[in-house]
Amino acid sequence: MKKGYWISLYIKIENQENLKKYADTVTPIIKSFGGVPLIRGGKYETHDGDEFTRSVVWEFPSYEKAVQCHNSKEYQDGWEFAKDTTSRHMQIIEGF
Repeated sequence: MKKGYWISLYIKIENQENLKKYADTVTPIIKSFGGVPLIRGGKYETHDGDEFTRSVVWEFPSYEKAVQCHNSKEYQDGWEFAKDTTSRHMQIIEGF
């Protein structure tokens, strides 16, 4: 079975406190779907393309689990904390 990945590239974060509430709320939810954090911020260099203020990558046991987690009521309720003060590019991708 192929794994699933969430890749979130943050364009703008207007309120760090809202982002923290979001992260504190959704981290256990994501983990309950088998999500494992691979990247959550940290040092970076941009060599090509747009600059993003934060990058986050989660690995899931399957693409289906990644989609189920994103679409779950629990996750969507948690996203409410940050969605009005955060702009991001987020994709769910099937991997190896």
